Amino acid sequence: MKAIYLEKINSPFVLIEKEKPVAGPGEAIVQVKAASLNHRDVWIQYGRYFTKEYPAILGSDGAGIVTEVGEGVDQSWIGKEVILDPSTDWGDNPLAHSQNYKVLGMPEDGAFAEYVKVRATNLHEKPEHLTWEEAAALPLAGVTAYRAMFTKCGLKAGEKVLVTGAGGGVALFAVQFAIAAGAEVWVTSGSDEKIEAAKKLGATGGINYKKENWGKELKSIAGGFDVSIDGAAGEGFVQLVKLANPGGRIGIYGGTTGMIGQLNPAEIFWKQLAIHGSTMGTNQDFAEMVAFVREKKVKPIVDSVFPLEQTEEAMRYMEAGKQFGKIVVSVS
Repeated sequence: MKAIYLEKINSPFVLIEKEKPVAGPGEAIVQVKAASLNHRDVWIQYGRYFTKEYPAILGSDGAGIVTEVGEGVDQSWIGKEVILDPSTDWGDNPLAHSQNYKVLGMPEDGAFAEYVKVRATNLHEKPEHLTWEEAAALPLAGVTAYRAMFTKCGLKAGEKVLVTGAGGGVALFAVQFAIAAGAEVWVTSGSDEKIEAAKKLGATGGINYKKENWGKELKSIAGGFDVSIDGAAGEGFVQLVKLANPGGRIGIYGGTTGMIGQLNPAEIFWKQLAIHGSTMGTNQDFAEMVAFVREKKVKPIVDSVFPLEQTEEAMRYMEAGKQFGKIVVSVS
């Protein structure tokens, strides 16, 4: 089969031929139709991820057709169109993952290949309304947004939500999920064009965080927020605390702008705020996310599609940060 290979830290992604995997007990082989990129892949390429096992075939997100199952797996899976839950070994505590927790695409071979081996428990039937590219865009970013917003922050219909960094994969799913759940959604972005694109999806409005005093301006036009979903941290996180309504919840799933600035503890305890750290999700989170997408007919935003052999070019495009939505590679 063809696969995308990362030999070592700071090496380019290259196309290779390798042996097709074989299903063992409890496992399934999926012919990958499409896979999507995540910033995790670039971090691994640069050696900035906590797992460092090279060489590797990356790719946490995939969708395809089951072609083979191992011992103990229901044969009815063969021929089904599926998406892959990228998480394994979360553990018994739904509040936090175990030390054995892993994500598809290091250490196990991932979806940047014509075939991928996964545990059968990680197979989920593809929502019928999604294309292969849309389905491949869903897993990692979708479950991250779903857990932060619903499992952790408990979003309810009618509440007001702020999503930072609209344009990124997780942020856009947070926007789409919140709108589908009946919330009023506002966004921040460093691009006025991305704010307008979010409004076309149903967001009420937004603010460019490059503006001086953007928090005060947003407060004046939108008021406070019941839930904020953030992947940036940094100095901007201070504004999320100031913008929070009493009893508000803030879900943070990333820290692209670094350490959080000085927080006034009185604003946190006097407003009875809850700050939730969140990353990825349990198998139950994933199943609930897929069910939500199927029920609400949510269609992931795909920015662009590259052929498998141009995965390296796709990574550099993602690294440039100009996309609005997920970047996908078409495999077979």
